[in-house]
Amino acid sequence: MTKEGLGCLMYRCHIVAKYRRHIVASLLFFSLISASAQFKTDRLIITGRNALYYEDYVLSIQYFNQAINAKPYLYEPWFYRGVAKFYLDDFMGAESDVTEAIKLNPYINNMYELRGVCRIRQQKYADAIDDYNHTLRLDPYNQGNWYNRILCRIELKDYQQALCELDTMITRWKKFPDAYTLKAEIHLQQKDTLEADKWLDKSLELNPYNGEAWTARAMIAFTRKKWKDADSYLSKAIHLKPQTTGNYINRAIARVNTNNLRGAMADYDMAISLDPDNFLAHYNRGLLRVQVGDDNRAIDDFDFIINLEPDNLMAIYNRALLHDKTGNPRAAINDYSKLIEAFPNFWAGLAARARCYRQLGMTAKAELDEFRIFKAQMDKHIGIQPRWTKSKTRQLRKRSEIDFSKYDQIVVEDEEQPVHEFKYKSEYRGRIQHRQVDDDFMPMYALSFRQYDNGVKTYQAFSEDIERLNASSPDLPHLYLNCDNLYPLQGKDDGINPPTEEVTKSPSLGGRLRGGELCSGWGKEVGSILTLIDTLTQKIETTALAKLPPLLIRRAAAYTAVYDFDAAINDLIVCQQLDTTSVLPVWQKAVCEAYTATVNRKPSNVNHQTLTLALGGVIADINIAISKSPDNPYLYYNRGNIHAMQGNYTQAIADYTRAIEINPAIPEAYYNRGLARLRTSSHDPAIEDLSTAGELGLYKAYAVIKQHTKR
Repeated sequence: MTKEGLGCLMYRCHIVAKYRRHIVASLLFFSLISASAQFKTDRLIITGRNALYYEDYVLSIQYFNQAINAKPYLYEPWFYRGVAKFYLDDFMGAESDVTEAIKLNPYINNMYELRGVCRIRQQKYADAIDDYNHTLRLDPYNQGNWYNRILCRIELKDYQQALCELDTMITRWKKFPDAYTLKAEIHLQQKDTLEADKWLDKSLELNPYNGEAWTARAMIAFTRKKWKDADSYLSKAIHLKPQTTGNYINRAIARVNTNNLRGAMADYDMAISLDPDNFLAHYNRGLLRVQVGDDNRAIDDFDFIINLEPDNLMAIYNRALLHDKTGNPRAAINDYSKLIEAFPNFWAGLAARARCYRQLGMTAKAELDEFRIFKAQMDKHIGIQPRWTKSKTRQLRKRSEIDFSKYDQIVVEDEEQPVHEFKYKSEYRGRIQHRQVDDDFMPMYALSFRQYDNGVKTYQAFSEDIERLNASSPDLPHLYLNCDNLYPLQGKDDGINPPTEEVTKSPSLGGRLRGGELCSGWGKEVGSILTLIDTLTQKIETTALAKLPPLLIRRAAAYTAVYDFDAAINDLIVCQQLDTTSVLPVWQKAVCEAYTATVNRKPSNVNHQTLTLALGGVIADINIAISKSPDNPYLYYNRGNIHAMQGNYTQAIADYTRAIEINPAIPEAYYNRGLARLRTSSHDPAIEDLSTAGELGLYKAYAVIKQHTKR
């Protein structure tokens, strides 16, 4: 090779070596970045699991959200977020997350277990069986999964297959008493009490402290009308499981039939203390109070039942008789009229109503009812209402049965459903977070001097118009977009004290505010807001017209914060005239007008038509604002709120949907759309929206999910 060729080759090797160093350095740099990102994601998952272990489910969801956003292809954050939602009773959201985790990694047994329990809680028993089939293929000796699958088959009334699988369980786990109890329960469902008794004996022999077995034995005694035995067995079940409401109700029935009325009353009281909305406990306690002569308190029980089920004719009939008996003929007439409207040929009701009319001196109406009865007597005799006897008190009727001759019989469920405990073993502790919240819509977005904090994740709702305003007047206090500054008007008790007398007499308010008419929610910042109003007023008095809008809009926001909506609206009207291009004055004015209509909505002085007209003006203002800023999601959200206030939930849903399309990260939009869908009976989409709101940090959504599911 010539010298020139050798030199050229050496030069090329030098160039290659030089670039190789660059390539290696670049690869090392990117690998470090990747390792750093992986480390951060791992830390998020670990921190989220720690929060999950310490039962801070809402906070853990926020960590898993970040991990999912960073690396959506990892199955762990999806699964753990599903666990958190499960413990928050968001079973639909949990199922969705675990399904995504299973798609990413279909070989983790625990994920099928969790999804199976989530589906059970939604009464999707066939789908749950599919999950348990999967998990038992992965782990065929998991006793809990066998048990849950059999329970699903019982719920689907597939008794034959359930018995076959129970035989397999008993072969594998001869000392598992719950399997024998389940087998007894199936035979009991099939009306084979002898076989059920045999398997219950085996279950109690293995575990005499099995409350469910004693309950099942009591049900056998019920079918045989052995009331004392039923009382004894239920007493043992209650001793072992004192929080089971149904056992108290059933024991009360047994005690009524053994003439232990005091004990029966105590059981009904205990059942109601455990489950205040329990239909059977209230209804049967009302009947028992009638029997012991406690008529007024019996009326209270039937009032509760009728509030719970306004069309419950048997309860209405019982209350009508009680009103008649206690000397309240007008209330009795109202109840009898409801019955006669439903059953025009209810002759006993017509006779009772005619008697009440005569007591009130309404002879003409009484004669009309009596004539209807007389006319019916031409074709058919009237049946005599039977008196209350001891044998009568021992008769039972099904809950759905409507027979006025059985108005005073103890009520039982149409089909007795045993309460099963589905097993889900997890490495995480699971105390569900209970919060009693109102299902009110989240308020409108408006201008505020404080940032919005929803209690879990502080974020800033962004608006270009507000940012431009802040940039144009940096020497003035910054404004933010907030949907919490007027929250006290929604009935939220935030523990903040009402305004003092000194505050309500502030000269900056012009004497318009009076403490007796204000909502709670005045915090420590009130004094600074009032000082700001005075400062802005002084500046406005010495500023040229062209420079007034930034000052006026801030003073309007300050007036809004202290609920002086009239003053705020006046400033916004002037601001709107001085700056016709800005969307902020008309936006804030619509909010103030909406809250004015809400605060003044009193049945004594504002009728529905007046409110509708006022809210129509608010919608007109929001439409103007949308024409100025058509891509502003918060304006559509606000308009959705107004439609919801009018009861126009379909249009409200459309506006919330439009807001979400523009900005999918607004939790309040999902929350309000979920509430609107609940009001239109769109259950599954509503729960999905509330679940998304919870994911985004609006934790009260989980309480609404739980309350709605319970109802």
